[in-house]
Amino acid sequence: MVFRAPKSAAPKLAAAAAVLAITLTGCGGASPQSSSDGPVTLRMTWWGSDSRHKLTQQLIEAFEAENPNINIEGEYGDWSGYWDKLATQVASQDAPDVIQMDASYIGEYAGRGALLELKDVDQSKFDQPVADAGKIEGKQYGITGGINAQVVLANPALFSASGVALPDDKTWTWDEYNELASGITSKNGGNVYGSGPLSLDAQANLWLRQHGKALFTEDGKLGFDEADLEEWFEYQAKLRDSKAVPPASVMTEDAAASVDQQGLATNRFAMAFYWSNQLGALSKASGQELEILRPPSTKGDAADAEQYYKSSQFWSASSRSKHPAEAQKFIDFLVNSTKAGEITLADRGIPANSEVRTAVTPKLSPADAATAKFIDEIGSELGDAVPVPPAGSSAVTEVLTRYTAEVHFERLSPAEAAKKAVEEAKSSLL
Repeated sequence: MVFRAPKSAAPKLAAAAAVLAITLTGCGGASPQSSSDGPVTLRMTWWGSDSRHKLTQQLIEAFEAENPNINIEGEYGDWSGYWDKLATQVASQDAPDVIQMDASYIGEYAGRGALLELKDVDQSKFDQPVADAGKIEGKQYGITGGINAQVVLANPALFSASGVALPDDKTWTWDEYNELASGITSKNGGNVYGSGPLSLDAQANLWLRQHGKALFTEDGKLGFDEADLEEWFEYQAKLRDSKAVPPASVMTEDAAASVDQQGLATNRFAMAFYWSNQLGALSKASGQELEILRPPSTKGDAADAEQYYKSSQFWSASSRSKHPAEAQKFIDFLVNSTKAGEITLADRGIPANSEVRTAVTPKLSPADAATAKFIDEIGSELGDAVPVPPAGSSAVTEVLTRYTAEVHFERLSPAEAAKKAVEEAKSSLL
């Protein structure tokens, strides 16, 4: 996830940290055990849209058909409440066996000993950087559920109605993005905004990478300083002042909405930043053939845009699972079974397993086929791999989102917001 930053998950995780430290210290992830002889029940949790819930239930049924002694009980919700619930479950030693995990949180949960080391899931058909994505200090705590990239999704119909041409996504800059979006807003009298918010850590990370920095370093420190963040917040102020993006109050409402109710899905935004695997769902919700574009770059050259493949999410398992062998067997099915791939297709991103990817490509919808094509096209434009976020990273991303809002509400200047945000971010990683 989508990947809208939650407003309250980081505080809940912080509150649970003390309990986790007591209950899980020394646990370090249980060692895989042999399969149970009798029937086994596993709990599985995930976030997503209604369509994802239905697809995941089909995955469960397919796995159970092949493994009649294993029963899977599903628990799901939307992104906004998912992490609050999971933090509470882990702190009370009631975590689900199989957990859909995000990169922003895997470092925290693994660092607290809450996740199982996944030694028995096959990744031989994964590209090595993708296989390594879920490793922390050399141990595998997450298996990539799909790969995607940060993109701009554009609504050609709204561009055309505004008399504005789609950009050349190989050459456009951040300034040109602002100009294009503000032009669309001005031609629609506030009924359509040129762009949705750029308030999440993914957009900040692209900006920082293009300026020679990053959100985090390999050793788990902040990869940026106050001056770097001030520049990003100054860009946010430009978007605000030019009306390229909606007013802060509208942005706040949009962030809290489900993906299919956000501005791009309801044809109120001409373009917005999303992950590439969301093209299909958003195209369906909007009733439009949305176009997938590269994000802008600082220099106007896609080769310098510092793009990267991201694990759309991971599959992890609880270190307290009573059935670690079966939990890993289920995860292996989710990522390596062609049958599973043909059910999910591209809902959780392009399959990481190369054989599964080849098998499902002819069956993809036009939107998902476009996503797969885009993923292939940017292969030669990728920058360095993104380090696994360290413990405390989710609090940092929440800080960035919150202070971006402060800038848009004009409660703080970019300089003031950068100073406060860096102070809080540093303390979150201590």
